[in-house]
Amino acid sequence: MNDTVTIWTRIFTTNRLLQQKQMVTDVLHSEKATVPKTEILEKIHEMCKTTPGVIFVFGFTTHFGGGKTAGFGMIYDSLHCTKKNEPKRRHIRHGQYGETTSRKQRKEHKNRMKKGRRTAKASVVLQKEGVKILQGFICGDCADFS
Repeated sequence: MNDTVTIWTRIFTTNRLLQQKQMVTDVLHSEKATVPKTEILEKIHEMCKTTPGVIFVFGFTTHFGGGKTAGFGMIYDSLHCTKKNEPKRRHIRHGQYGETTSRKQRKEHKNRMKKGRRTAKASVVLQKEGVKILQGFICGDCADFS
């Protein structure tokens, strides 16, 4: 079994405004189902002799019948240009940002923090007023409400 993968680039243009080179990438893979993006990044890295952190590929679709996949690729001039122009989701997929949590986890954490702040804040306010707190309950006979 021959696992050869051929990568062609076409419609190669230079965009000086965004400090990038953009291209359409064709991947020929006769005996494989699909090719991972990491493998495509490595091959483009070898072809263009750039650092792998400035290459972004996305939007790959396999043609009907298999054997050929086409997508879009961009090569930036520097890592600073990628941070300025690329969306955050592509940086996360590329592994340039740290581990992110889901939206639900962030909301749950926020609400847990609000609950903790509220009880701590209430106990501090009541202690300043001279009210004793016994296991979370306000002791009414100890309070001075006059």
